[in-house]
Amino acid sequence: MRRADREVKNFNEIVEILEKCDVCRLALNDKDYPYIVPLNFGMTVENGIVTLYFHSALEGTKLDLIRRDNRASFEADCEHALVTVEKTGSCTMNYKSVIGRGFIEFVPDEEKFAALKILMKHYHKEDFPFNENVVPRTAVFKMTVTEMTGKKRLKIV
Repeated sequence: MRRADREVKNFNEIVEILEKCDVCRLALNDKDYPYIVPLNFGMTVENGIVTLYFHSALEGTKLDLIRRDNRASFEADCEHALVTVEKTGSCTMNYKSVIGRGFIEFVPDEEKFAALKILMKHYHKEDFPFNENVVPRTAVFKMTVTEMTGKKRLKIV
């Protein structure tokens, strides 16, 4: 990382940033160009391993790409705030972000409900009673994160 002063190295702080994000962008391998898709997500952390959970329709480009190559990168960001200094005519953006990579696998049918509850927990503090009839019509996949880094810019004027 070029700006070491902005790097977040503490694992727990990186996890806290992810917990605040509401969108995670996956970058998948699509021949000559990456394929990037923004997704809702949920997360677990067990024994120092972060697992990100996602859902989608049962078919589509992202699923085809995952089946072809399950390696992926991700990015999530939050706490955006424009910072302007009229006196100097400068501006910047405050933010926190996490990037990383890992391997994706599809969640088996018998584990989908539990995985979808993990996704819902990310957006609802309480146990949200979602319609279980959607489970068979939903693809659920997870990424086991193998590496990640955090970054933040918090300029106070």
